[in-house]
Amino acid sequence: MNEKILDGLRQADWLQRDSVKAVFDLLDGAGGQTKAVGGIVRNTLLGTETGDVDMASTFTPNEIIDRAEKAGVKAIPTGIEHGTVTLIVGGEAIEVTSLRKDINTNGRHAVVQFGGDWEDDAKRRDFTFNALYVGPNGDLLDPLGGLEDCLNREVRFIGDAKKRIKEDYLRILRFYRFFAFYGSGRPEAEGLRATVALKSGLDQLSPERVWQELKKLLSAPDPSRALLWMRTTGVLAAILPEGEKWGIDAIHGVVAAEQELSWPIDPMLRLRSILPPMADKLVDLAKRLRLSNAEADQLQKWAMVEGLNAEMKDQELKALIYWGDQAAIIAALQLSLASMRQKSGESMEAVERASGYLRLLKVAQTWVAPEFPVKGQDLIELGHAPGPDMGQVLTKLEKRWVESGFALKRDSLLSEA
Repeated sequence: MNEKILDGLRQADWLQRDSVKAVFDLLDGAGGQTKAVGGIVRNTLLGTETGDVDMASTFTPNEIIDRAEKAGVKAIPTGIEHGTVTLIVGGEAIEVTSLRKDINTNGRHAVVQFGGDWEDDAKRRDFTFNALYVGPNGDLLDPLGGLEDCLNREVRFIGDAKKRIKEDYLRILRFYRFFAFYGSGRPEAEGLRATVALKSGLDQLSPERVWQELKKLLSAPDPSRALLWMRTTGVLAAILPEGEKWGIDAIHGVVAAEQELSWPIDPMLRLRSILPPMADKLVDLAKRLRLSNAEADQLQKWAMVEGLNAEMKDQELKALIYWGDQAAIIAALQLSLASMRQKSGESMEAVERASGYLRLLKVAQTWVAPEFPVKGQDLIELGHAPGPDMGQVLTKLEKRWVESGFALKRDSLLSEA
């Protein structure tokens, strides 16, 4: 079986790309000086979407830049203090990092020493299946036995799990994120125990790093098992206490609806499913995790949606959308539908309510609000004086128009004015 998989690696499409071949040629890949590493190798072996190509090289950053300049290749020192140079070839960005050893580690501020060998470079990485290297001919270099873990879908820390985590506490969240994407069964025992013992170290991380890692986890095809283990170990409570108290069971229904109704994966919708729709708590959450203004706004508008029910008429929904936020109402309907579908095996009432929410969701996703046909200038021309009184008249007319199902014509509204 392994030989067949390795043959597939040698024939990987990305190895045949001109840009990848050019970087291998530039940095003597044929001589063993440069190899692809990390996610591109892991994902190819697992038969999933591959992603960006990252490489490791025996050349120092300055040597990489020098070779690139002589070949007319654009080189950007994106992380040169850690040995990373980005080469732009044929419109593709390929990161190349010099082989290195971590001399002193503190999250993103590690002190590194360039040089060493492939095993030294592998030992400073996080998980065994991320320490797999491939040369230009597709031959695999596996210094730490990561191939077996990769094929068994085992997320295993390299060396001592606690030591790896203490180097960068973000690795606790990466452990669960990689489990969400690639893991099978239950998480590896030593890694699980290490995340429990050291979860207090998550307080040392910047909120931005925590949120970005959580958002990646929520983007997995099915993050429910990872979230369950995070709740069990207390890791979820450490970074998202709102979700811990509210519960994560609803995410099963969301994932099922995504798969069965062809919804695109939306980490923000999944986040909403495990949060209480309480505006004050969501304000605190957005500040604590430093969500973007747009993300914080999404949560707030969703928390303020009121009045939805499966029996409401289409016209009632359209009025709600007209006065409210369409995207937030769509999200609320999706969550209500997912919840009812999840309960549909328990009662016919849940089936009927699911049908109602599905009908309303289709309306909300396709309806385009019309433009109110009366303007302030129209009232001025009728003799109304600009000011608060005229504004009240305009608002009253707009409410009448919405209540009519947006049917009242401009002339009728002006006659009322």
